Amino acid sequence: MPVNRARAYRLAAPFYDLAMAGLLRAARRDSIASLALKPGEKLLIPGIGTGLDLPYLPRDVEVLGGDLVPAMLAKAETRRARLGLSNVWLTTMDAQSLPLPDTSMDAVLLHLIVAIAPDGHAVLAEACRVLKPGGRLSVLDKFLPDDQTRVPFWRRAVQAFLFPFTDFNRRFGDLAAGLPLRIVSDQGVMLGRTIRRILLERK
Repeated sequence: MPVNRARAYRLAAPFYDLAMAGLLRAARRDSIASLALKPGEKLLIPGIGTGLDLPYLPRDVEVLGGDLVPAMLAKAETRRARLGLSNVWLTTMDAQSLPLPDTSMDAVLLHLIVAIAPDGHAVLAEACRVLKPGGRLSVLDKFLPDDQTRVPFWRRAVQAFLFPFTDFNRRFGDLAAGLPLRIVSDQGVMLGRTIRRILLERK
């Protein structure tokens, strides 16, 4: 059954940080560090949410962040201003259809958006499109193991609870199929490999 996740996150925006601020803090920091950003590079963060990644961003790179939900983006703007990040620009943005030219970014950060957007493949394809050849992409999200053909009962039960907010049982390999991306590293960060941090390079 289709679900309006933009509406779900609009309703959740006032409480999102209470649930998520402490969760995956180290994984967010490590994901950003894995991009090895250099001064002057351009970083895109579609699906920036309330800006929980902002404290870990280098101040010598140009950052464009976006979200489809204005209520989430407003909280990100408040956090950006509080941190004094003059190198960060925020705008309304759909990660499935980016308003950016091809090969315009050095790096892309996809935290908890590939499994949330209705079309996770489109999110990865758009990130790949705007990356320069050799550009880096870091994904942090929950995925079903690619070699697991059956979804365990516990994952189906979790999905039944979380379906307004995310898809708990997407396979990263299916979503990235056919894209010119090379996996550099793929690490489990929580619940074994339920939540993974994947670093990729644009071919």
